[in-house]
Amino acid sequence: MNAKESIKAFGEELKGTGKRNLLRKLTCITSSHGSKVLINGKRLINFSSNDYLNLSRHPEILKAAAAAMNKYGSGSGSSRLLSGTFLPHVKLEERIAKFKKTEAALVFNSGYAANTGIIPAISGDDAVIFSDELNHASIIDGIRLSKAAGKIYRHRDMDHLELLLKKSFRKNKIRRRLIITDTVFSMDGDIAPLRDVLSLCGKYDALLMIDDAHGTGVLGSSGRGGLEHFGIDKTDRIIQMGTLSKAAGCFGAFVAGPEDLIKLLVNKARSFMYSTSLPPSAAAACTKALDIVEHESGTRRRRLWNNRQRLYEGLKRLGCDTLGSETPIISVLTGDTKNALKAGNYLFRRNIFAPAIRPPTVEEGRCRIRFSVTAAHTKEDIDLVLESLSKIKWSA
Repeated sequence: MNAKESIKAFGEELKGTGKRNLLRKLTCITSSHGSKVLINGKRLINFSSNDYLNLSRHPEILKAAAAAMNKYGSGSGSSRLLSGTFLPHVKLEERIAKFKKTEAALVFNSGYAANTGIIPAISGDDAVIFSDELNHASIIDGIRLSKAAGKIYRHRDMDHLELLLKKSFRKNKIRRRLIITDTVFSMDGDIAPLRDVLSLCGKYDALLMIDDAHGTGVLGSSGRGGLEHFGIDKTDRIIQMGTLSKAAGCFGAFVAGPEDLIKLLVNKARSFMYSTSLPPSAAAACTKALDIVEHESGTRRRRLWNNRQRLYEGLKRLGCDTLGSETPIISVLTGDTKNALKAGNYLFRRNIFAPAIRPPTVEEGRCRIRFSVTAAHTKEDIDLVLESLSKIKWSA
């Protein structure tokens, strides 16, 4: 296939994607990203944001970012291992380690970069990785990039996980076992049974890596995430990954754990080593955001959970399938792509922004509308969603 034929093939592939109702387009927002957004001059209630605590416009965070930008400029200029490490990076990592109660931490540019950097660095051809079937795509890709054998266990099924762990002992070359799970699953909104997973780690001498992206700031009395939610204090065999782009309202990601792990990742995690570092202004904003999450966000978190409960109970009264949601992520199962697009378009006309979720993000036949509740939503916002959904007539 020559170059012209390749370009033509791209177009044909796009046409095929469109025929299957799977073609995506970018939506341009012309306002700040809060509970209300402007799209094409239209003001909509935003139920697609992961800014759970409504911190992205917090004045103290903006002030910290502005001060750091004035001092350090708009970019970092290089990777961290060359000339791209600044004091705000160091301060942020110290703050993350304190927040997550670990020896050390390391900042990455995104959750995707973190998972695709960490997993290959801590595994190899003598390792086996056990991954929940609904783990985030970045975990799946991280496993693919590693040389480890990957074993998928049924969603939150501890019996199946234990069976796979037992079978792994039949292979003599396996030196390291690693269980990886999301804390909060980003499409279903349910929570991994971390106590049970950790028990199996102890029984079969495995490490545990958690992706706490949607748990950090949301779960636990002070927002520390999944481990605090379950009252887990002993973290010597746990690697904690998380993001600063959701409840913290900023940008970036991190891994927190033993100091030797962090030193190893500095030397082996390719997405860290070969990326220009996070702008110092973003790092300064994240540090301030963690201060607020830990010490000043109790009221916001209570409002978040109250809003979540209002929407969840209303959806249940309507008979909606909410896929076992336990968190502010509440999906409504629509079935096929046609129903999902119909619902998303109808909600848009009703001034509600909650786009359809379709393959490959979810499997065929499991399309949905994913509502992401925040502390900034009002009772009226939630009631409008419930009223709107009550009027949709689903196709067979």
